[in-house]
Amino acid sequence: MTIPAVLRQPAAHRRTFALAVPMILSNITIPLLGLVDTAVIGHLSDAYYLGGVAVGAMIITFLFWILGFLRMATTGLVAQGHGRGDPLAQLQVLFQGAVIALTLAATVLILRQPILEIALGVLGGSDEVQHYASIYFQHRIWSAPAALVNLVALGYLLGRQLPRAAMWQLILANVLNIVLDIWFVLGLEWGVAGAARASVIADYGALLLAVWFIHRQLPAALKTPSTWRALTMRGCGALIGLNRDIFIRTLCLQLCMVFVTAQGARMGDEIVAANSVLMNFTLLIAYALDGFAYSAEAEVGRALGAQDKPGLLDAVWLGWFWSALTAGLFCLIFALLGSFIIQLLTDIPEVRATAQRYLPWIALYPLLAFTCFLFDGVYIGAAKGAAMRNAMMVSALCFFALWTLVQGWGNHGLWLAFNGFMLSRGLVLGGHFLWQWRHDRWIP
Repeated sequence: MTIPAVLRQPAAHRRTFALAVPMILSNITIPLLGLVDTAVIGHLSDAYYLGGVAVGAMIITFLFWILGFLRMATTGLVAQGHGRGDPLAQLQVLFQGAVIALTLAATVLILRQPILEIALGVLGGSDEVQHYASIYFQHRIWSAPAALVNLVALGYLLGRQLPRAAMWQLILANVLNIVLDIWFVLGLEWGVAGAARASVIADYGALLLAVWFIHRQLPAALKTPSTWRALTMRGCGALIGLNRDIFIRTLCLQLCMVFVTAQGARMGDEIVAANSVLMNFTLLIAYALDGFAYSAEAEVGRALGAQDKPGLLDAVWLGWFWSALTAGLFCLIFALLGSFIIQLLTDIPEVRATAQRYLPWIALYPLLAFTCFLFDGVYIGAAKGAAMRNAMMVSALCFFALWTLVQGWGNHGLWLAFNGFMLSRGLVLGGHFLWQWRHDRWIP
């Protein structure tokens, strides 16, 4: 079926939006939490508070995001089990993923001090920024068990095409986080530690909610002691292999993002604080566009499990079409209202002026990045971890090569390299998809 023919199918559009819209609504609450953190801390007296939270949150984000394979691998394998109509296989993936998540969380907690020391040594920054980054990290790291199991639970819900349950889990958790953030920082005057404690409580609240949602949707036949006793780690090779490839892919991505924060920290407190504001904008864009990527994950995984070649292609082109329109909307919003939004987030004149200077890069960002987000979802749903790994490695090399050429431009060069990195990701994965499809490498 041709692309125009796909776009003329109202039922296909409704199916895409039924999966995407709940995740867009819930995903937006995640960077909104970051924006609230920025707004609350950004109204304290000095830039180093905001810089400290930016660096501390970057360390936590790096840890949790490089372990984001827990969600991605779970979504792809559960979606394919859903397409085959095999609920026990889906539950087995959930169990194995949770065991791996708890093992990784325990490792992170045991190694938390050396992790912090190495990260601060790499990221740099002033003494004040490093001090407050350490405070944030030492409190926030205790959310690791809940945060990592939540990734597995979210992957299970998405793979089962239950976006409304995933939506309410994320929305309620992040609303709780925002309320506690304001109360702890402004009401109780706990400062940077208050922002971290709010996130810890919200992560454990989200875990309880996820457990309730998952138990509620399980078929009655699986709610038996014999079913739970049958769950083992046998046959987890596919999950571990997929986790390994996506881990390498995510590690490359996070290294590039940490590099942006580290270079900003070396350029001064105002630059790192302004970049933290602008990075929150990129997260808002990314999480919104990920709604269509999540739709593609679920639909592509289902189509592969059911051997539905037309359904797979429909999911890809519909997701790309709506991602492109959404990216254009974000471009207009930040071009017209970006300065106003920055003024809402911080009272510090130097940070405001610095962030506004680099705002055009944010207006350009969604147009360059939307394709990579969409095809990430396509490849996660297909459980093609090796292709994602290789594409990210190529794009990371492009990022560092471009930075080497333009580093004399300072922070402008940093944002140019980052935007070029996102464009490269989309071109490599999109080109790989078209080549494989032409040679019948997806569904022969």
